Amino acid sequence: MYNYDIYNTGMNTIPLNQSIPFEKTTDYGPDPFVVDITKSTLNNDTYRTALWTGKHLQLTLMSIPVGGDIGLEVHPDTDQFLRIEDGQGFVQMGESQDNLSFQQPAYDDYAIFVPAGTWHNVTNTGKKPLKMYTIYAPPHHPPGTVQGTQAIAEAEEAS
Repeated sequence: MYNYDIYNTGMNTIPLNQSIPFEKTTDYGPDPFVVDITKSTLNNDTYRTALWTGKHLQLTLMSIPVGGDIGLEVHPDTDQFLRIEDGQGFVQMGESQDNLSFQQPAYDDYAIFVPAGTWHNVTNTGKKPLKMYTIYAPPHHPPGTVQGTQAIAEAEEAS
């Protein structure tokens, strides 16, 4: 169960503190939307959940298990912003998957900016799940994406 403290002025109004079962978590975009992003991120247990998808950007919540990572990837036409709400990680970025020349640890409250066309990965180096959210501009995943694990995400992206 998730407890997203959500205010939504569109068709999908959800009262504060209402628990949202995993199966019912939906993408609230492109309607106007306000959310307590910290609570939503900390309560998320899925690898990736698209919480809001608009025409020009997308918000996803992520939970990366201990020792896991987001997976080395590049988005040719998408800028990405990631923020760590809880946990610690190791950020790698570079011009190619074999040249990740930018490397830096990141912790609670750190923001990570990934320019379009940059290979990147974030690995959980802590002792608890890494709780983060990411904003893609333009959207990268189909609206309503919910992927419980990285394996599910990789299988869906491969098909």
